[in-house]
Order: sequence, then structure tokens, then C-alpha cells
Amino acid sequence: MIEKMQGSRMDEQRCSFPPPLKTEEDYIPYPSVHEVLGREGPFPLILLPQFGGYWIEGTNHEITSIPETEPLQSPTTKVKLECNPTARIYRKHFLGKEHFNYYSLDAALGHLVFSLKYDVIGDQEHLRLLLRTKCRTYHDVIPISCLTEFPNVVQMAKLVCEDVNVDRFYPVLYPKASRLIVTFDEHVISNNFKFGVIYQKLGQTSEEELFSTNEESPAFVEFLEFLGQKVKLQDFKGFRGGLDVTHGQTGTESVYCNFRNKEIMFHVSTKLPYTEGDAQQLQRKRHIGNDIVAVVFQDENTPFVPDMIASNFLHAYVVVQAEGGGPDGPLYKVSVTARDDVPFFGPPLPDPAVFRKGPEFQEFLLTKLINAEYACYKAEKFAKLEERTRAALLETLYEELHIHSQSMMGLGGDEDKMENGSGGGGFFESFKRVIRSRSQSMDAMGLSNKKPNTVSTSHSGSFAPNNPDLAKAAGISLIVPGKSPTRKKSGPFGSRRSSAIGIENIQEVQEKRESPPAGQKTPDSGHVSQEPKSENSSTQSSPEMPTTKNRAETAAQRAEALKDFSRSSSSASSFASVVEETEGVDGEDTGLHVAGGQCQHH
Repeated sequence: MIEKMQGSRMDEQRCSFPPPLKTEEDYIPYPSVHEVLGREGPFPLILLPQFGGYWIEGTNHEITSIPETEPLQSPTTKVKLECNPTARIYRKHFLGKEHFNYYSLDAALGHLVFSLKYDVIGDQEHLRLLLRTKCRTYHDVIPISCLTEFPNVVQMAKLVCEDVNVDRFYPVLYPKASRLIVTFDEHVISNNFKFGVIYQKLGQTSEEELFSTNEESPAFVEFLEFLGQKVKLQDFKGFRGGLDVTHGQTGTESVYCNFRNKEIMFHVSTKLPYTEGDAQQLQRKRHIGNDIVAVVFQDENTPFVPDMIASNFLHAYVVVQAEGGGPDGPLYKVSVTARDDVPFFGPPLPDPAVFRKGPEFQEFLLTKLINAEYACYKAEKFAKLEERTRAALLETLYEELHIHSQSMMGLGGDEDKMENGSGGGGFFESFKRVIRSRSQSMDAMGLSNKKPNTVSTSHSGSFAPNNPDLAKAAGISLIVPGKSPTRKKSGPFGSRRSSAIGIENIQEVQEKRESPPAGQKTPDSGHVSQEPKSENSSTQSSPEMPTTKNRAETAAQRAEALKDFSRSSSSASSFASVVEETEGVDGEDTGLHVAGGQCQHH
């Protein structure tokens, strides 16, 4: 009894294993082209390869039920090019209009360039947002009435992409930034295309047979004339599509077309050079095999198999087969095939997929070819290449915007280069570093020097070394750069000029004070400093401090010297004297006070 119960319980717990995964050998292959040709016709325009990998559009070509007097269905009512939908948004809605551009760096998304614009659509206010990442461009138009409160820039970016994770965006201050941004946005738009044209005769089922054909049937010649105009390659001035227009090494003529301001060059198999004894005809395959889309023209009913041509680039084929002639011209049957990872592209083929020769079919065919190439760019192989190209271009755009924006603010692009969430310090942080390093370096120099040096002031003449009291006072007061102790205000803008001169002097001091002795490398540049030091040298912007001997003078002499300078730049002199008397004062605090003094002058 127990064994029976346990047995039924085990039966309940048993389950069937999933079937083993099928390998390529387990699939039932599609019939080969030779098997199909052994049957009775008519044959399809396209046969799938034996193990698939392609999709087909347009398999119905039966026109027997349509009366001759009834026109075929027109597929060209609304044919449009399917280029990147966000590529022209900046030019259409932002360029030449008031808007704002920002940039930032996200740890996960990489470089970001953000454009926003206030828009009025109808009678409602909107925010038009355009965010560029290394993977794609996000675009959205958001009614302001839907927002509880007006968002900041980071919140706006999160409205179009929730994955944005930055602390802040930095404004673009470069006047020519729009030119750089529109160039990046439209780099995916091409006005030049090259397509292969392969002539397939009756019974041709291999690559060698396709590329070995030299003669052109009347139907094929008529189709080429319909496709575009025959041009001489010698000294051809239009888009040449990689063909030789100087030495004639790629043939003497080809087929060219200008369609909707886009130049198209066709690589026609029968017009490319033919090489005797070369079974592969590499002179022909090296052009057609490097195209992404090709047209296959069939004189008679022989199926085309996409894997007939071994190529890493060819991803889509448009197969056209001529069907008799009549008073209105020949009819053309059309089928389209592409690799599985190529998305569907329009315009869709009508049912049945049969066209009459005319301008409508030409427009349909050329639009289908261009859209096919755009769709092929989304295939895995081309998408990875496009993503790398886009990421590199976006990084270049980010750096250009950053460098030019920093230059507009008078800041260096390398020292002040910002990372996400924290700036590079900006002007005031640099100012504090300058003052701190200046105080420390001057103290060290004052201890090392044994002789008093000549002290020269910036923009206000020189002090004679014969007057030690004057020299000591000058050294004390010039701790604050740009403050000339004997300079008198010559007008209402004297203080502004003095502060501007001080900023220039600070920048010169930073370059000289931060550079190490000869033979040492600087941490920023990595180059060896070769500037020799001279005990008697002095500059206007960085005067030498008095020596240790001079510092030992009596306090009475120091006070007497300071009294002479109380009439000009009294605040700076008194501040400097405090620093001199209390050598242990923190340099960072000093920088803050001086920065405040400079701002007041502005």
C-alpha cells in the first residue's frame, strides 16, 4: 500500500523534458534553385536560401484577372523617403530661433547634448526637448499645462529619457554652437547613393555566371534608360560612386540619376570591366559586392537566390522582371528580399506587385532603393558601426562645446575641465588656488633669499632699492596682485582697470609659481620645466618678497612705511600686513577675502 502511494506520488512529480534544440541539420531545407527549375513554371522571382535568413515581400504577380483596360493599382500615392526622423528636427524647429543648448556627462549614457525651446502650438504653450546620447536622439513636445511646476534642465532631460542621471547640465555659451550641433544631427543624412545593377539571364544560378555576362538584351537596355541617364565616366563631375573618372579603369560609361536632390550612381555589372580568365570577375564584384542594396533585372523567368552572391555588405535586393510589351509599354514584376535583421521598409508593394513603365514606377523604385539602404543601416552589422561613429562624433561635439564655452568665460579648457556633478572649480576656485600658492611660495622665497632684490610694481613704475623702507612696504603690499601702492585713481574707471590688471597678473603668477624647478615635471602637462631661476630677476606681476634680514627690521619702521601707503589701496595694504605679521594664516582663507575684494571692484 505504501509503495503504491509513493509510486503514484512519483508519477505526479514526473515531467517531460523539452525537445532538444534543432541544429541546422534538423531543419527541412528549402528547395534549391536547381530543384525548382526542374519543375514546371512559372517560377517565383525570388527563392529563399535553403536555410533561410531572408524575408520576401511581393510574391503575388498574377494579373490575369485584371482587364487590360483597367489600370494597375498605383502604389505611388504617398511614397516618401524614410530617413532618420530626428535628423532634421534641430534645423526645422531650433536653428535660427531662440533656444538653449546644454551639455553634460552621464556615467551610463555617456556624453549628452541637450536642446530646449519654448514653443507655442495653437494657443497652448509647450516645451520642445531634444536630447542626444551616444545611442540615439530623443525628441518630445510637452505641454506646460501638464506640469505641476516649471522643471529645471535636469528634470526636463528626464522627461524625454528617464535614464538620465546627472547632477547638472552646463550651458553652451559659444555663439557658433548651432552650426556644430546641426552638423552632428545631420551626419546620418546622405545625399549620395550607389546601388548595384545585376543582369540575370535565363538559367543563370551562380555568382560566376551573373558577373560573366557582357551582352545586354533590348529589355535590359530599355530598363537602364528608364532607371537613369547613361553618362560618360571620363571627367564626370557628379557623384561617381567610387568609379574612376580620370583613367577609365572602371569602364567608360555608367548610369546616373538625380532624384529629389539626391545623386545616385549605379554599378551596372555589364558596364564594369571584364577580365578574361577571371572566373570571379573581381573587377565587377569589388564594386557591386561592396554595395548595400542591388537591383536584379531578369529577362526571363529564372529565380534569384539572395545567397548566390557572397558578400558581407549586400543586405537587400530588389528583383525586377520584364513582362511582355504592349501599347503602354512593358510591365514589370517586382519582389523585394532582405536579411532577417533588416527591418521592413516602404513604400509597400501593391497586390499584385506589377507596374507599368512610367514616371510613377520610377519614383517608386528609386524611393524603395533609398529606403532599403536606410533600413539596412539598422541591421546588426551596420548598427554597431553606426553606434561607434555616433559616439565618437558626439564626444567631439561635447569637447568642442566645452572648450569654446570655457573660452567665452575666459577659462582654460584643460585645467577647468568638468566632470559630472562637480565643476572644475571655475574662476573663484582658481583664484583661491593662486592666492594660496602665492602666499606659500612667497614665504619660502623670503626664507631662502639672502639679499634684497629690486622690487618693481605692476603698471606703476619701479621702486628704487636705495630706499629700504619703501621697498619693504612695497613687498608687503604687493602680496595682493594688481594692487599698486602708489597708483592713484585717474578717473571714475580707475578701480575697474586696476582689478582687470590684477586678474591678468594672477594668471601670470599662476603660470610661474606653479612651475617646478628646472628638471622636474609638472603634474598637469608632464613636460620638463626649463626656465632658469635668477636671484636678481623680478617681474612686474610677481615681485620678490623681502629677505629674512629685512623682515627683522623694527616694528616702528614697518609702521612708518605702512603709514605712507594708507592713502592708496588701504584695504589691500592693511590686509597684506596682517598676512606678513601672522605668517601662519591659512592661505585658503586669504584667497577668499581677496576674491571678495576683487569682486567689489567689478
